[in-house]
Amino acid sequence: MDEDEALRRLYADFDAAGMQPLWRVREGLMPDRPTPRAVPHAWHWKDLYPLARRAGDLVPVGRGGERRAIALGNPGLGGEPFTTPTLWAAVQYLGPQEVAPDHRHSQSAFRFVLEGEGVWTVVDGDPVAMRRGDLLLTPGMAFHGHHNTRDAPMAWLDGLDIPIAGYLDAQFFEFGPDDVVDRSTPATSRSERLWGRPGLRPIGGPEPKASSPLCAYRWEFTDAALADQLALEAEGRPSTVEPGHAAVRFSNPATGGDALVTMRTEMHRLAAGCTTTGRREVGSSVWQVFDGAGAFVLDGHRTEVRRGDVVAVPSWCHVVVEAAEPFDLFRFSDAPIIERLNLARTQLDGGNS
Repeated sequence: MDEDEALRRLYADFDAAGMQPLWRVREGLMPDRPTPRAVPHAWHWKDLYPLARRAGDLVPVGRGGERRAIALGNPGLGGEPFTTPTLWAAVQYLGPQEVAPDHRHSQSAFRFVLEGEGVWTVVDGDPVAMRRGDLLLTPGMAFHGHHNTRDAPMAWLDGLDIPIAGYLDAQFFEFGPDDVVDRSTPATSRSERLWGRPGLRPIGGPEPKASSPLCAYRWEFTDAALADQLALEAEGRPSTVEPGHAAVRFSNPATGGDALVTMRTEMHRLAAGCTTTGRREVGSSVWQVFDGAGAFVLDGHRTEVRRGDVVAVPSWCHVVVEAAEPFDLFRFSDAPIIERLNLARTQLDGGNS
């Protein structure tokens, strides 16, 4: 048998045994830089909200579907309902006086409120008011339902780590009891009463779990923190990420780490005319414009965005953000997982970091 025939048989036997030699697949498995399937993409609120409202007229909320949540599927992911390979973002719409029933799941979730109020999310029996600019947390396996007390609808951004739990085959889902969502409407939730005062940790009671024990991060505090960073910069005491760019991370008051174990949540404020330093980083992120207008330049392609628009940024995508006017942006990412796996890497224009 000549060498070519022996090699052909070797590869045929590899196939039959379910084996793949590294020397034939190395470039796909170990490329010289990330090659994400997801693509940079923007969804515009002027398109999203009318579709959510139509769904509100036609699709009931109840057992089975559970939530009127419409996922933002990245065009590069072949029809999968994921915004990036690791992150799921959706617009959730709750109609007047509607109730979304209790359930729980392995996946961690948050809700970020673009506008409106009148909805309470009930997390493990704790009713938490939802208002414009608030970030509300639902850690994995916490029972949660929602109820709208108003005669007007409300919509918000949902973020979950659904793809991560799926890839790990770690998904569990359980229905809660029917028709027992707490309809009370306290101005302040129990979690805020215990954990909502900066620098103060309650002594006594059960130890908090891995995710933040604080279920609500209120806009009034986020807004003040961002404003103070820019004010200190104007006073000659730089406290910002870069000139004209303030940012805060939502953290776990018990540990100082990220508020959710698998997702990082942040708020950014850019002064009018500010352009961020271009950067690439390992890991993907999703941004929503909370207020103002500007543009994202993603791998050289510029997209103008304004209030409510959502932008997907895949791993190692080159990002520049431009503020045409005062510009507030909410961001969530898979950074906690990337960092825990020691895979984090960032490249800034003009040098590495």
